[in-house]
Parts: sequence; C-alpha cells; structure tokens
Amino acid sequence: MADEIKTTSTGLNQNVAGLLCYLVGWVTGLIFFLLEKENKFVRFHAMQSMITFGGLTILFMVIAYIPFIGWMLLPFLGLLQLVLWILLMVKAYQGEQFKLPVIGDLAEKNI
Repeated sequence: MADEIKTTSTGLNQNVAGLLCYLVGWVTGLIFFLLEKENKFVRFHAMQSMITFGGLTILFMVIAYIPFIGWMLLPFLGLLQLVLWILLMVKAYQGEQFKLPVIGDLAEKNI
C-alpha cells in the first residue's frame, strides 16, 4: 500500500522539504525549522540538520586550530560530513524519518 504524498505549509512535498533541510547543512535546517510550523517530518529533519551540521561546523573550527594532529583529522571529518550529508538527504527523500544515534533523539524531543 503506497503512502499518500503529504505537502507542507511551504507547499512542497514533505520528502522534498525533508531533503532540502540538509542541502546547505544547518543553514537550510534553520530556514525550514522557522518556516514549517505543522509538519513533524520536516521539523524533525530540520532539527536533525541543525544539530548534526551545526555540531560538525563547530568541530571543524576547533580541530582546525590544533596543529598537525588536528590538520590530519580534517579530511576524515570532511569525509564523515559528506557521507552523512548524502545519507540523510537520501533517507529524507525516501520518506524515512532516519534517526542518527543520540542526535536523532535530541531532534525528536525538540520539534
């Protein structure tokens, strides 16, 4: 049985809006969190995007100031960010409320 396509208060299908929450990291997460007042699916993905990519942005800034070891960790952190970005966009577009460990629970509590 196919799920019906749900739209959001922004006029987008919820799976498209969920994907867009991750498009520019925490920035689009914040935009959709502020714009979308009703759709829990989109609000969840917006909050998870803000927490995940906001945290990674802060971690990037901190690690960048650690000579040598920090600089060697930056490419691995970048790869992690790329993998998470793709995974979360795909899962949101598929209509799945995919929860990252710990972060997903935080996002769920704060929508």
